Amino acid sequence: MSTVALGDDLGIETSTELKTRLAPLVDQAGDLTLDASQIGRIHTASLQVLCAFVEARRKAGHPTGFHGCTATFRDAARLLGVTQALGLDAPHDNLKSVENAA
Repeated sequence: MSTVALGDDLGIETSTELKTRLAPLVDQAGDLTLDASQIGRIHTASLQVLCAFVEARRKAGHPTGFHGCTATFRDAARLLGVTQALGLDAPHDNLKSVENAA
């Protein structure tokens, strides 16, 4: 099993770098864990990259999971309705770290 650290900042300006970093891992056989334990900032674009990555690996028959998900990461995924797409377990009801633009 391999683990890839996602880092602390997944803002929009880092989404292209995230895609570039993850692309070679789409066809990597075996379990892959994405370490989300440091994420303090995340943008929709990065969540879209992660959803596409997890889906591409799923279609290729390669399991992908997350480890150490921060409240910021979980709240953003829940707010955008992608917890199931990312394979995250039951979401938390903590909105303290996510700004609601509505």
